[in-house]
Amino acid sequence: MHAHGYRLIIRQLPDPGFKSSPATNSLDPPGGCFSRRGSSSCGVGAKNTGRGKILVGTASWSDPGFVERWYPKGMAAGDRLPWYAQHFEMVEVNSTFYSVPEPRLVERWRANTPDDFIFDVKLHQLLSRHSANAKLLPPELQRRAETDAKGKVKLTAALEEALIKVFLRSMSILQEGKRLGVLLLQLSPAFSPRGHDLSELDALIAMLRDYSLAIELRNRNWLLGSQRDSTINFLRRHRIIFVNVDAPAAEHFTIVPSDLNEITNPRATYLRLHGRNAEAYLRGRTVAARFNYDYSDAEIGETAERAQKLAAGGQDVHVVFNNNNLDYAPRAATRLRVALGQLVSAPERPQTLELF
Repeated sequence: MHAHGYRLIIRQLPDPGFKSSPATNSLDPPGGCFSRRGSSSCGVGAKNTGRGKILVGTASWSDPGFVERWYPKGMAAGDRLPWYAQHFEMVEVNSTFYSVPEPRLVERWRANTPDDFIFDVKLHQLLSRHSANAKLLPPELQRRAETDAKGKVKLTAALEEALIKVFLRSMSILQEGKRLGVLLLQLSPAFSPRGHDLSELDALIAMLRDYSLAIELRNRNWLLGSQRDSTINFLRRHRIIFVNVDAPAAEHFTIVPSDLNEITNPRATYLRLHGRNAEAYLRGRTVAARFNYDYSDAEIGETAERAQKLAAGGQDVHVVFNNNNLDYAPRAATRLRVALGQLVSAPERPQTLELF
């Protein structure tokens, strides 16, 4: 029995030999080397070979449901991340969407986790083209920000550059320690091909050229008809990681299709799982309500197969559970690790434990 949830990494399952069908060749890994800047020791046109590593985690480690249902009762807030890191090898940091963390906070994240633990980090919501109040900016930028009549910040080229520089100042702590995985740009649903062009992101992409950048589209029109090829080609040309999703089977404009398995970067790919509850996703008023979904064992098995297919070309796969109601996400992530052969068995629920 593994009551304290210590990480027991036994093996990765052997390559199951999945192959993409001729009709869906997006699982074929693209050629090229392992840097968006093009600097690499491999030759032009070389492909990454072998099977990539599958990293499994959750979106955030401190959601209220995690605290209530997953962490041991009475655990201090400062002890949660080290305990989380006993179970998983990566986490997607969500708090950075709302504010830029101070370097000393990021240093604590690094110090409180194993040397091989990976942080995927969401970029600030203003960079993601969401509306934002000036008070959500770093103090040194609040005075410089232009706002509209409603107090929302106008994203100018100068402010975007300044915000990225402040953000990277904190991220450099993780980057230098080889602990930073992917920077995630989760675009607003309002950022649509009808009113915008992906080239609007060129300046941001250029500033983040030394980092692994992933983009999650939240408007399905980027991926319909002929627009889909244009979108994927843009990402592939810039070596940006396309975020594949598991989402409700609904055709609402804010829900990206789940049947895409696009690989647009030769080193890594991304899979975020939002649950399959369409009613909750579209009508929920809180994060917990929107992503209220408990994956079944069969669905976890499907996800394991999908992750293995994505890893077959040599790319590392970052699998992030975003079904953050109650303890659904960490339990699903643990069950996926079991299905992948990374754990012998899932640890028992921790609320039965006592801390000494």
